[in-house]
Amino acid sequence: MGLTKRRPLTNGQRFQINDDYADITKWSPEKSLLCPLPKTGGRDWRGRISMRHRGGGNKTMYRVIDFKRDKDNQPASVVGIEYDPNRNARIALLRYPDGDNRYILAPLGLNVGEELASGQNVDIKPGNALPLSSIPTGTIVHNVELTPGAGGILARSAGAGIMLSAKEGDNAVLRLPSGELRIVHISCRATIGQVGNLDAKNSRLGKAGRMRHIGRRPMVRGVAMNPCDHPHGGGEGRAGVGRKFPVSPWGKLAHGGKTRKPRRNSDRLILERRTK
Repeated sequence: MGLTKRRPLTNGQRFQINDDYADITKWSPEKSLLCPLPKTGGRDWRGRISMRHRGGGNKTMYRVIDFKRDKDNQPASVVGIEYDPNRNARIALLRYPDGDNRYILAPLGLNVGEELASGQNVDIKPGNALPLSSIPTGTIVHNVELTPGAGGILARSAGAGIMLSAKEGDNAVLRLPSGELRIVHISCRATIGQVGNLDAKNSRLGKAGRMRHIGRRPMVRGVAMNPCDHPHGGGEGRAGVGRKFPVSPWGKLAHGGKTRKPRRNSDRLILERRTK
């Protein structure tokens, strides 16, 4: 993947940094792996807004991704690398000898025509899925399971990668991209390699309209509101937050404030926090 900076013919193009989509080889999606993706507008089952600043956006179809990689010992060929409108990573279309098609997250360096497989004794190459017990320590992996057989959860965004630091007994120690050390059962599966599309974080939308295309509505600063609408509101002239820590409209800590509740089942699996 590469980035291109547009020649600014309009003000909205002046600061745009776009993806050149050079790594995409297949533009039409596999119809058998598409399903509708209805929009909620940030409303929950009661019809009330549970997530602010959501609404509108382009219509998209969901691509069914194989996060489990449970079709063992059957080599599949990479048909193409595709764009997914629902994630910043690329997806790869795999075709098995029996005619079954499946999407996976495209790892860095994957090319069309390669053969990928999953199972206990497959090769250690980008795109292959194995249990952590069969992966040597020091290997970079992605799409890692937290519960055996439940499907990958960790490291699925563009450029993400987890290092398998150690193995001891029935547990494996993972170093997450945040620096956190976490224990995972050794029978959980992971995919070799780092997720591709590394420059996704460096692209810039450049104008408000492109944010609306994604489905994000405008966000108003709390200091620009009245005191009845936000704790940061009010004051004579331009006033700051007015308190020690910034908060949400409902008084909860925001902008880095710790709000995580202690969970015994999860906290006991964390060896080292991401913040010292």
